[in-house]
Amino acid sequence: MNRCQFVEDHQRRHGVKRLCDILGLSRSSFYYWRRTAAARAARQIAEAWLADRIRKVHQNSDGTYGAPRITAELRDEGGPVVNHKRVARIMRTIGLEGVRLRRRHRTTVADQAAAKAPDLIRRDFTAAAVNRKYVGDITYLPVNGSKPLYLATVIDLASRRLAGWAIADHMLPNAVVKRL
Repeated sequence: MNRCQFVEDHQRRHGVKRLCDILGLSRSSFYYWRRTAAARAARQIAEAWLADRIRKVHQNSDGTYGAPRITAELRDEGGPVVNHKRVARIMRTIGLEGVRLRRRHRTTVADQAAAKAPDLIRRDFTAAAVNRKYVGDITYLPVNGSKPLYLATVIDLASRRLAGWAIADHMLPNAVVKRL
């Protein structure tokens, strides 16, 4: 209960001036609060209606939409104009969240002092015969609820066929070399 409501409830018995003095509340603040009660009630009704609309849009998006997208949907539906900050505040009060995209996992940190690997094929990605030149790559695979996995592959440049592959929870290419 706020102080103004307390004064409203007990004013007949103790008087507004006395209650405001005891509570450290200016009388003008109390009278302003009383005068704007109807507007507050109307705003609460509008917020309840908007909260219902937000819930429906959020459910229709399978729980993925956040405040900006829900705001856009509400505008497309042609209802009253609503600000994204108001939508975000209402979503917080009713406990809704959109799905956040996670930051991309950084797998390589370049070491400026490290020696550069030699270019053994001199950027010539062709081969005259099979089993002469191979190239490899390591790809990051995000996995829900666990550590990322890494797919290491080796390709024959002449046939463009996969010569070997391995999946591991580390980026060391040893597993691929063993599979060849």
